[in-house]
Amino acid sequence: MKKIAVIGLGLIGGSLALELKKVTWATIYGIDKNPDYLEKALELGIIYKKSTIDIVKEVDVVIIAVPVNIIPHITLQVLDLIDDNTLVFDVGSTKAIVCEAVKKHPKRENFVAIHPIAGTEFSGPEAAIYDLFTGKVNIICEQNLSKKEMIEKAVSLFEKLKMRNVFMESAKQHDKHIAYVSHLSHISSFMLGKTVLEIEKDEKSIFNMAGSGFASTVRLAKSNPETWTPIFLQNKESILESLNAYIENLNQFKEILTNESAEEVFTMMQNTNRIKSILTGIKN
Repeated sequence: MKKIAVIGLGLIGGSLALELKKVTWATIYGIDKNPDYLEKALELGIIYKKSTIDIVKEVDVVIIAVPVNIIPHITLQVLDLIDDNTLVFDVGSTKAIVCEAVKKHPKRENFVAIHPIAGTEFSGPEAAIYDLFTGKVNIICEQNLSKKEMIEKAVSLFEKLKMRNVFMESAKQHDKHIAYVSHLSHISSFMLGKTVLEIEKDEKSIFNMAGSGFASTVRLAKSNPETWTPIFLQNKESILESLNAYIENLNQFKEILTNESAEEVFTMMQNTNRIKSILTGIKN
């Protein structure tokens, strides 16, 4: 991997550029519609050179790290330009729509549908950091539709980032599961923040009284709406399903609290404590 093009220089694209520059010694070319992002990425040493999409004709790897509503269009553009040996992958949080968009492209085998599950609530090139991906899970979807060499190259690349690769045959199943474990948590955070802002008009009181529990729960509400609006809309069906289940549980908790049923409140929380052992097992 001597030359890598990164399209989109926000948190994920920028962090990938930083890490790959370190672990592959590749020349990193940056592409972004925002000229300020390009300039800042160059200034911070995230990329080697500012470029345009035409550079993909010359590189070994193309990383597409733009908002999910733009990914299908950009991916098709890139596949039209690359040679037969170039690996192309996107890092979007939804996979079904991009996989559907590229399925009939003559160079579909060069594309690998990837979702590295990592991130922070910050955005832009300044948010890019080293070790963002260390110890995290990388999901690879529909690997049977990609060339074996492309899968091997992608697996090797993410192993260099110290990620654990997990394969999922169905992009739609990926989107269904990620709606519960990622997208729903972002919605919960945004709505908690919205509720507190509406109820508590005195912002100083919020600052003074907010404990670590509130801060950690509402952290994701600081995420970039430009990134998350298209994610929510693109994965609407699975998100609505997860929201219905979540709202049902909230209503159930509201009912037993209204009835002052201490035993039921305790039991519900005790049963949910099982999540600790599940998450501990995943981390191990």
